[in-house]
Amino acid sequence: MNRRIFIRTTSLAIGGLILAPNIACSSERLIGLQIYSVRNAINQDLNGTLAKLAEMGYTSIEHAGYNNGLFYGLKPTEFKNLVESFGMKLLSGHAGMSPTASDDNWKEIISANAEAGLKYLVVPSIGGQHRNSQDALKRTADGFNRMGEICNNHGLRFAYHNHAFEFEKVEGKKIYDTLLDETDPDLLTMEMDLYWTYRGNNDPLEYFEKYPGRFELWHVKDMEAGEELFFAEVGHGIIDFEKIFAAKKQAGLVYYFVEQDASRRDPMESVKMSAEFLQKTGY
Repeated sequence: MNRRIFIRTTSLAIGGLILAPNIACSSERLIGLQIYSVRNAINQDLNGTLAKLAEMGYTSIEHAGYNNGLFYGLKPTEFKNLVESFGMKLLSGHAGMSPTASDDNWKEIISANAEAGLKYLVVPSIGGQHRNSQDALKRTADGFNRMGEICNNHGLRFAYHNHAFEFEKVEGKKIYDTLLDETDPDLLTMEMDLYWTYRGNNDPLEYFEKYPGRFELWHVKDMEAGEELFFAEVGHGIIDFEKIFAAKKQAGLVYYFVEQDASRRDPMESVKMSAEFLQKTGY
């Protein structure tokens, strides 16, 4: 792996980075969290955990808890109202949707998330059968375009979230590139996971330049030094966020969400550390 792209060129005390640049005439700071990061705490005490996240300074969240019409056991409007009761916004969510499922299946999921007041609905991953050939990837892209149409009809924006496998090549072309090339920008945007992009040995800046405006959502997470390249709290690892955020307009960034898949400490402590860094630097 080429480690050069991971090494900071500045100190951790970096600033001047502005959140949500595409929201015109807004000075509101939105520090988002994908609450999968604190999934055990959420499952044990939803209300108490949301209260603590708001106290940390998080002002928006992305859910990962949709199941059969409910969000963490609550009806769509109940969950929306609960999040808002703590002064936060429910802006985005992850939901498993197969690109080869029926329109009726997609509509059920999309309708519930629209009722919850989301702005974005994100498919977090795709199975191997949907990416094992260029033909399979093109069918997946067709499904994504159709999902995007249905999302648009419900007032949502559809997005796809990457891991590292999207940067593997299938029949000579990267999976991620095929998905970008074969989908309509009016129907799909990407939620770029910065950690997994680097973990796949790719530089986000190169994608921002090649596909400008296609990355409206980001997962902001950091990476430890060393062979393991384990997840780090934002601002406590080796990813150069100054360089990445300098290209936010080219990328098309609208919202970002902190996410930490796993932690070496209590996850609530980890997300607090990330929030403190973001507040200090003004991201």
